[in-house]
Amino acid sequence: MINAISDRLSGLVSLFWREVAKFGTVGGLAFVVDSAIFIWLLNGPLHSGEVWAKSIATIVASIFSWVANRYWTFRHRKQNNVIREAVLFAIMNGVGLLIAAGCVAFAKYVLLMTDKVSIFVAGSIVGLILGTIFRFFAYRFWVFNEELDAEPGYEGDHEIIEGHHEHAAVAAESVAGTRDRSEN
Repeated sequence: MINAISDRLSGLVSLFWREVAKFGTVGGLAFVVDSAIFIWLLNGPLHSGEVWAKSIATIVASIFSWVANRYWTFRHRKQNNVIREAVLFAIMNGVGLLIAAGCVAFAKYVLLMTDKVSIFVAGSIVGLILGTIFRFFAYRFWVFNEELDAEPGYEGDHEIIEGHHEHAAVAAESVAGTRDRSEN
């Protein structure tokens, strides 16, 4: 029984870390896209529109991220309904955008930090970290939550998760049955 729980837990941890590694790679590339566009906009067309610059950069990076996450990171979980998936992704990225732009607005209007380095750190470091934490769990549990592919190494995901829940239910029933017998 302990070995079964250990095997299932090990499988879940392995699955989780594979997804985190892929998500981190996509996130790193999206960070480069976001940062490059943000810096270009800050030093060019939107030099005094920091919040708008961050918003535009985040939107472009989010489009890149959706394609990369859909077809690589969570390809074993992508949904049949692409429109629904894209809408959920857009909503989750809208929240991520509000987090990043909110960090820029907070730095500029509350902390009165107007130099480009402070604005960059607020939006592209602090905002990105907070937004990334939110996005990973949002993508994992709400956007890319269906298993459609039989990718090697992922084909047993549902059995790992469902088996864990079934095993927990059997263990709970066993404990309850033991208590009932000991009380009689």
